[in-house]
Amino acid sequence: MSEPRREVPTSRVGVRDVARAAGVSTQTVSRVLNQQPNIRPETRDRVEQAIAALGYRVNNAARALGTRTTRTLGVIASDATLYGPAVGIAALEAAARGSGRWIATAYADASDEASVRDAADRLLGQGVDGLIVLAPHAATLPALVDAHAGIAVAALHSGSGAAAQEAGAELAVSHLVTLGHRRIARFAGPEDWLEARSREAGALRALAAAGVEPGPRWTGDWTAAAGDALAGDVAAAVRSADGPTAVAVANDQMALGLIAGMRRAGLEVPGDVSVAGFDDNPDAAYYRPALTTVGIDLTGEARRVVAEVLGESPPRVAPPRLVVRASTAPPR
Repeated sequence: MSEPRREVPTSRVGVRDVARAAGVSTQTVSRVLNQQPNIRPETRDRVEQAIAALGYRVNNAARALGTRTTRTLGVIASDATLYGPAVGIAALEAAARGSGRWIATAYADASDEASVRDAADRLLGQGVDGLIVLAPHAATLPALVDAHAGIAVAALHSGSGAAAQEAGAELAVSHLVTLGHRRIARFAGPEDWLEARSREAGALRALAAAGVEPGPRWTGDWTAAAGDALAGDVAAAVRSADGPTAVAVANDQMALGLIAGMRRAGLEVPGDVSVAGFDDNPDAAYYRPALTTVGIDLTGEARRVVAEVLGESPPRVAPPRLVVRASTAPPR
């Protein structure tokens, strides 16, 4: 059969129009749209050509009536101005698309249980097939699971994702130990973020394995402004007797602010103190000095959590990787 002739529809194109153009039944079109197996490749090609020629668009509301699924996953996100949540949303969208799904995103104050539940209710009102929470707080995730027991709920950085966060932080601190540092401070993320807790646990595990006593600790809100605001306190600690010679920071943005603030305070990185970050954001190589950091396989983690929500076999996720740059060096 020749390719369907390109037509300009005068009204909304439906499944029947696609079936007529492709010379197949409406059931066959439906099976192609729902990516069901056991369809001959030439039949699938013919239907897909008809879809493209007619400009057909899937009506998720109509699909949901017939299949009880919208093929859409709900994502509850927090501050998308931060690197982690922003790239997490993009990775989840790509992973969902790879599984023949789409995402609908609702933003919430991740520290406010009522805000998170409201976001979940809005997404469930759209008929999503599962919920993924990005950057969850320790209190809100269990509450969300309990409140929506009838639908799959998962978090991007929980389960094996949390293990990757721990292993990444362990890599960063172990790198500082290997360079000869024995007085290592930590600049942690917000106390109630699961992601921050995992990175803190990994850092402490590396210190314990090396027989190194934990040094001073500060806490920020993931932003560069938080690193800059506390840089004076960190600089004072570095200048004190037996002060830290290195700081392991829970993310790259706080490390950026910390480096800028300590330079303003008259300290050099890594001459006076080494700094390691976490995330390997695209700008980390262009910090001054270029930032030693840890990257995780966010694409793999996104595919894993999508598979978890869909009840599918999880894909392989690459281990965290240490990226050594100029911000770390042996202590003087």
